[in-house]
Amino acid sequence: MSEPARVNGAEVTFDEVTKIYETASSEDVHALDRVTLRIEPGSFVACVGPSGCGKSTLLSLLAGLTEVTEGDIYIDDTVVTKPHPKVGVVFQQDLLLYWRTILDNVLLPVEIKGLSRGKYVPRAMELLDQVGLGGFETKYPSELSGGMRQRVAICRALIQEPGLLLMDEPFGALDALTREQMLMDLQSMWMRLGNTVLFITHDIDEAVLLADRVLVMSPRPGRIDLDLMIDLPRPRYPGEVHELSGFVKSVREIRQVFEAKGILRARVEE
Repeated sequence: MSEPARVNGAEVTFDEVTKIYETASSEDVHALDRVTLRIEPGSFVACVGPSGCGKSTLLSLLAGLTEVTEGDIYIDDTVVTKPHPKVGVVFQQDLLLYWRTILDNVLLPVEIKGLSRGKYVPRAMELLDQVGLGGFETKYPSELSGGMRQRVAICRALIQEPGLLLMDEPFGALDALTREQMLMDLQSMWMRLGNTVLFITHDIDEAVLLADRVLVMSPRPGRIDLDLMIDLPRPRYPGEVHELSGFVKSVREIRQVFEAKGILRARVEE
């Protein structure tokens, strides 16, 4: 099997981005407030924060699924006003089509864009093999476990080798062992491809394990309270990386932000 070519990672820029959701009542939801951010091409960035802080809104805006209220978002030099061809998205639910085979699910974006299916079949088979699903291409989603289906969803997002991969808590519904394996699979694929990744999570350890850089979001309206660079050697393995002083220090620094906001208690009251 040939080694896949490294993808040209996309550059991402948020320029004073605000998002307000209008509601039927007089209480509009102020989800994001004047977020300014630049993500380097080829970097792995995790965004962590409490529920309702605007993490998923940040991703939806970048994916072109939601319109900004104020400000601009750029992928490379293009203002985002609709889904961008360089972007692949993986959601918390795999969203596979149950009536299509695994191979057909992976090839769905190719068909939607009217591209040559035959040209992409070898790449789809290669991706499935890389995530341990070689031989499962004729199976249906109901025949696979949750972790296997999520691997298929990742292959579907990668079939066109996107310069920007957006992941919205993709492993939140998995059991602990499957989740750990998926984290390792994702790290390995990113190291081979070299694309840009924005990974949304509420798990501090997960963010520090995976990312070059962790963005810590404030409670709504979402702002970036901490922009932390993670300087740890790769590849990173659970268990081993948890023992490194740099890992412990980074986790503590993020937790201190949440403690200061009252999201986490600093200590148990006696």
